[in-house]
Amino acid sequence: MPDLSFQVTEASAAPFAAQPMLELKLQIANANPEEAIHTVALRAQIQIEAQRRRYDANEKERLLDLFGQPERWSRTLKPMLWTHVSAVIPSFTGATTATLPVPCTFDFNVAATKYFHAVSDGEIPLNLLFSGTVFYADPEGTLQVAPISWNKEARFRLPVRVWRDMMDLYYPNSAWLSLRRDVFERLYRYKMQGSISTWEEALEKLLLAAEEEPVRT
Repeated sequence: MPDLSFQVTEASAAPFAAQPMLELKLQIANANPEEAIHTVALRAQIQIEAQRRRYDANEKERLLDLFGQPERWSRTLKPMLWTHVSAVIPSFTGATTATLPVPCTFDFNVAATKYFHAVSDGEIPLNLLFSGTVFYADPEGTLQVAPISWNKEARFRLPVRVWRDMMDLYYPNSAWLSLRRDVFERLYRYKMQGSISTWEEALEKLLLAAEEEPVRT
């Protein structure tokens, strides 16, 4: 029965995907190097292990939305789910290298996007928890099916620059902001009534007005 191990060795941005996409290079090895693996239907849950890195003052400020004040981080700074991904690994014997595609979003309603945007440098600790099904041949050549053991995982430190380079590739000098429909309608009316040409100009006018408004005591 197959006993697979997994290791992530590299991460890069997919240059021509329909949406932002990271590609993780995955090394897969079977404990029995002579056993023929026909196919692996692989699934992975990817967690951000936020507690396994340090943060500077600017990052701590930008992470308030996720974890609260730093003095509470001993209770709030915990692993957080990033995403679930899957891949079909073709036949191999012994070991193989595969690509695990990881679709990404720049939606700031998503906690993982807030986290990636908040960290400015260094690496992001990830933990991949694997599951799935292995199709293999027994010594008589009969096709067999076995689950991937629940305790199979692999840690990887994703360079922040890889994430930032990917988003710059897909959304150069821009970001996505999702609004409730009624809020959008109010902003749209403000833009039309003020003969404002762009959304950026509309938001800049609103922000400037808010900054100039005297603070009430």
